[in-house]
Amino acid sequence: MKILLISGSPIADGSTEILLRHIGKSISADVRSDNAAEVEFVRLNDLKFIPCQSCARSPEPEVCFYEDELWPVYKSLIAADIVVLGSPVFFDSVSAQTKMFIDRCSCFRPPDFANETDRDFKKLGFRKRIGAGVLVAGERGRFDLARSVMKGFFKWTEIEAIDFITYESPDFLRAGQVQESPQALSDADKLAKLLLASYLRA
Repeated sequence: MKILLISGSPIADGSTEILLRHIGKSISADVRSDNAAEVEFVRLNDLKFIPCQSCARSPEPEVCFYEDELWPVYKSLIAADIVVLGSPVFFDSVSAQTKMFIDRCSCFRPPDFANETDRDFKKLGFRKRIGAGVLVAGERGRFDLARSVMKGFFKWTEIEAIDFITYESPDFLRAGQVQESPQALSDADKLAKLLLASYLRA
């Protein structure tokens, strides 16, 4: 089982990353020894990659023309059985790092330019993969728009979105406060169990 954890937070070891790693560890702890979990963690803020250039042509058989530091993440995204994407909420949406990554995944469903009138989009026919989202905001943060963006990402990349968890930090000036929230960590454990159960049913 391959688990891919993707953090769109600019804060290393902040609440977003803590929740992501907690989910990865929880899944790993629950799997049988004959089905060991391989967990990969990606911090988008550490990668150098350009925004989507809206190339207006299909990069097939690859998923993008630009082989920058996002290239290995594409490969991991395709190979993963479980994908968990995490982001802080900025201006009611996902972080810039997360949005750049999502935009760069546009060609997971390249446009069918042979049908120029309808501009249909093709599916690439990946095997079944499942995913979930983690969103972190302040006490007055809103999650609905950020959740909608993440749902769009999972649908576009042909990943079945199982669920989302959210955490409202009481003090945005102090990183990693989720460690002091038994409820949030419990939510992460429940999500991990749900993801594992969904994977085993697939």
